[in-house]
Amino acid sequence: MHNETDDAVVPGHRHAYDAEQYWETRYREAEQLWSGNPNPVLVDVAARLEPGTALDLGCGDGSDAIWLAGRGWQVTSADISATALARAADRAATAGVGGAVDWQRHDLTRTLPDGRFDLVSAQFLHSPVAFPRETVLRSAAEHVAPGGTLLVVGHLELPPWADHHGPEHDPELYLPTPEEVLADLDLPAAQWRTERADVVARQVRGPEGQPGTTTDSVVALVRVG
Repeated sequence: MHNETDDAVVPGHRHAYDAEQYWETRYREAEQLWSGNPNPVLVDVAARLEPGTALDLGCGDGSDAIWLAGRGWQVTSADISATALARAADRAATAGVGGAVDWQRHDLTRTLPDGRFDLVSAQFLHSPVAFPRETVLRSAAEHVAPGGTLLVVGHLELPPWADHHGPEHDPELYLPTPEEVLADLDLPAAQWRTERADVVARQVRGPEGQPGTTTDSVVALVRVG
């Protein structure tokens, strides 16, 4: 639910913690929770698109939004954590793109920003807190403008150093394949064209500096109707 990092929280969905409290605690405990870099699949996909309006869901520290804004996009970024949003806004101002990003606090299980967008991006939109990911992604699809792109990137496996015993590593994690993401979205075939549905490998580095490789699920759809 945020910009990916080498020692990221691995997603779960069975734990009934308070989502806002959980993420506020996570961000307050660390000066920098994520890598500070834009997610590579987003960079690859968005670099091929004409800049327009973008919706960044679960924006975290704002790295994706800042990268998009620096390339001419007008970005609306949503996150449940006020601390994350304040930190992201400061980073955007320092980067000189503060005026191009609208930072909004949303619990995505309840509300999403208003409007339709040329790009709707959901990068690693997972959470160890109870989170109806499939429902949120279907709602996100409704915010894609005609001709726009829905980009969904998620974990497909745990990092090799992951501790499988904490709440962040639920033994019943749902880490869907691209085909499962498409099935969960269940979008009308006449209105959507699948641009990508593939698996990518990514080099990562763990909390102790250990190198590793993990894989991600990538789905990119264009709204044609």
